Amino acid sequence: MRFEWLVARRYLRSPHRPAVLRLVTVLSIVGVAAGVATLVIALSMNSGFRETLQDRLLGVTAHITLSEPAADGLHDYQALAARLAQTPGVRSATPAIYETVLLSSGSSSGIELKGVDPELEKKSNEALNHIVEGHADFSPDADGISAVILGHLLAEKSRVHAGDYVTLISSEGRLTPFSMVPRAARFRVTGIFDSGFYDFDANWGFTTLAAAQSLAGVSDVVSVIEFRIGQLDRASALASELARAAGPGFKASTWQEENRALFRALSLEKLVTAIFIGLITFVAGLNILVVLTMSVTDRARDIAVLMSLGARRRQLRGVFFLQGIAIGAVGTAAGLLIGYLSTWIAGTYLHIPLDPEVYSIPFVPFHPNGFDALWISAAALAICAAATFVPARAAARLMPVEILRYE
Repeated sequence: MRFEWLVARRYLRSPHRPAVLRLVTVLSIVGVAAGVATLVIALSMNSGFRETLQDRLLGVTAHITLSEPAADGLHDYQALAARLAQTPGVRSATPAIYETVLLSSGSSSGIELKGVDPELEKKSNEALNHIVEGHADFSPDADGISAVILGHLLAEKSRVHAGDYVTLISSEGRLTPFSMVPRAARFRVTGIFDSGFYDFDANWGFTTLAAAQSLAGVSDVVSVIEFRIGQLDRASALASELARAAGPGFKASTWQEENRALFRALSLEKLVTAIFIGLITFVAGLNILVVLTMSVTDRARDIAVLMSLGARRRQLRGVFFLQGIAIGAVGTAAGLLIGYLSTWIAGTYLHIPLDPEVYSIPFVPFHPNGFDALWISAAALAICAAATFVPARAAARLMPVEILRYE
């Protein structure tokens, strides 16, 4: 065993230390553990929100959206979608038309209606694979009335169930000799979906392309072509490639661009959380500085004797450096254990509820990240190591002659 660690361990475990010194040592360990555990829990929550929102968002929205802003829609969309679907990295290409309409079923509410190709959309949109009532059936009924599938929160708010009929009113009216009259059509609710994402469950409906085009009063055109890709980190590169392949006038946007504000806010929140909670560990580091300073004062005669017997100043600095690192290491290990155990229990058993209207998800998600443990440990130990500098330097500068002169 190295001399420095032998002496440092004896100092830490000595039963003859003053009670106040033992108390401050324990408080230092608790402070480091509290800072590390709190940081682990906070970052797990932040990662959970980001990953959960991203997963649910990508389950119901496109990875890349292609449009032609200068035109009144995409006309030859079937051939264009089939051609662009052959691009390496693209999993699917689905045409869609979007329209904001008024749903009337005793009460009225504005919704976002999406006209889709049923077969293509079922393969790429997870919302249509999570039907909680009825079926994902877009077939018209015996009277030729088109089908619509609604989010479960929208259905609850509108008090409709699978099999009921609703009226959808488009803002794109038709001109009559008297005035502009809104377009309206009856739809049969064939299914109700639960995507797990509040905004979609409360405000969205799906119907066929033909029904949406008829309600909007347009010809065989779509608003966009939506692409799902295999590698999300290639979204920007593939978007540029698809826009070039589509031709002049086309614009491709990625899911990151369309949700940039949301994910930027989450990233900023993570940074601010790490800084402010990291101050807890910084305060614990100050406690370690106090512990070691008191230890140097309490062990001044021991240090003088060791120096008289041949101990080098570098070795004495090492003694107090190792004391501080030992306190920090114990606190960090305890904090990591408490933090990850707490996130596992909270994520597995507690399911802390949230208001989905505010947070878009119904409970607090915890997704602990192993990489966070590495940099949190490194930061905590770096703070503890920095706190040892002044006391270790003071111990090495003691003059044994002055201390032992009157002994």
